[in-house]
Amino acid sequence: MLAKRRMLTVGSGLVVLSMSVAACSSGAVSTGDGTAGAGGSVTLNLATVNNGQMKDMEKLKTEYETANPGVKVNFQVMEEGDLRSSVTADVASGAGQYDIVTIGAYETPQWGANGWLLDLTPELQSDSAYDVNDLLPPVRDALTHEGKLYAVPFYGESSILMYNKEALDKAGVTIGNNPTWQEVAEAAKKVNSPEMSGICMRGKPGWGDLFAPLTTVVQTFGGNWYNEQWDATVDTPEWKEAVTFYKTMLDESGEKDPVSYSFNECLTALKEGKAAMWADASVAASMLEADDSPVKGKMGYAHMPVNKTEESGWLWSWNLAVPATTKNKDAAVKFVKWATSKEYHQLVGEKIGWSNVPPGARTSTYEIPQYKEAAKAYAPITLEVMSAVDPKQPGVNPQPWVGIQYVSIPEFQDVGNKCAQYVADYLAGRSSVDDALGKCQADAQTAGEKHK
Repeated sequence: MLAKRRMLTVGSGLVVLSMSVAACSSGAVSTGDGTAGAGGSVTLNLATVNNGQMKDMEKLKTEYETANPGVKVNFQVMEEGDLRSSVTADVASGAGQYDIVTIGAYETPQWGANGWLLDLTPELQSDSAYDVNDLLPPVRDALTHEGKLYAVPFYGESSILMYNKEALDKAGVTIGNNPTWQEVAEAAKKVNSPEMSGICMRGKPGWGDLFAPLTTVVQTFGGNWYNEQWDATVDTPEWKEAVTFYKTMLDESGEKDPVSYSFNECLTALKEGKAAMWADASVAASMLEADDSPVKGKMGYAHMPVNKTEESGWLWSWNLAVPATTKNKDAAVKFVKWATSKEYHQLVGEKIGWSNVPPGARTSTYEIPQYKEAAKAYAPITLEVMSAVDPKQPGVNPQPWVGIQYVSIPEFQDVGNKCAQYVADYLAGRSSVDDALGKCQADAQTAGEKHK
């Protein structure tokens, strides 16, 4: 019943979109064994997000193509929201535009249960060189449904507070390893200036944009999406306090026009010295400490700020999966294994830089001497935070699903996106907090009723 419901709620609303997207496909006509076209050539269409680690993968694809003559990998790089829409439309409808997709921990078990993704378990377990048991257990478990692994992590992350030590020292501000949100807000006010905002936070609409950090703020303030009976709990004092706090902090010390900011915009702001602090994905630390980063060696890192809980970091991974509709199964699986292998991590270190090696995916990565040296500023806290978070109960009260910055039901993409837009309107001064949360409550309640 659950698999059928997922198909109806996720797939039916996206079929028209997926058909229009599929019409633009330029993939090669191929056979199921991945030896497509004349001369055994094959083109793999890979959809991915425009984050730095994925752009590194695109740079290194020539290494793979050289070692695998006849195989071409066509990267289609998109912003996070566009990626979700395009990939969901394609996979849910079976249009078959993509051979490899980048998806999150939220989608993987649901799509696997629907039969939309290939079960990678046999291919991975039979290859001792790949060493599937080397994948970090919490991340690997999040990608598994009924003992079957439907995606493999390209990188995993939690969330942390990142801050410019020089800017904070100049303002006489000290940040501890486990700060509260109130302490961070006060620090942001002291550092804030016309030249440098005190803090940068996501405000761009989208459940994977604004609501990724905002949900953790809500949870540590005592709120959550649902109670154990699947009654929506959005129009509560805890939500109102958290969302009001978020807006006040941005109004007082944040970037101008916060609704235009998400991960990449805040990353740029910190690198260019236009923001002093940022609470977001731990993977960003590797980019801030990259050899070409202007703030390398100038950053400090701490646990995600809290209010009522001991921790408030999230648990997430960006993963590579193969849609069941691919006509290039063997070639697609082979590339996925390469891009998530121990050898790939070595290649990134040697060709691009050890601080750019994808974090939070493989245990062995943290044993590589060059990586330990390059990532010493952030690798320990990344593992520390990822090990400390509790996806089963990240907030104050119990919840009937497993997940931190998302609710693992198929309706959540739609509900989260709508609610993010309501709250973004509030952040931009176009509505009140009561109006935003009232609309979100109604949408969340409708979705919750299906799971009682």
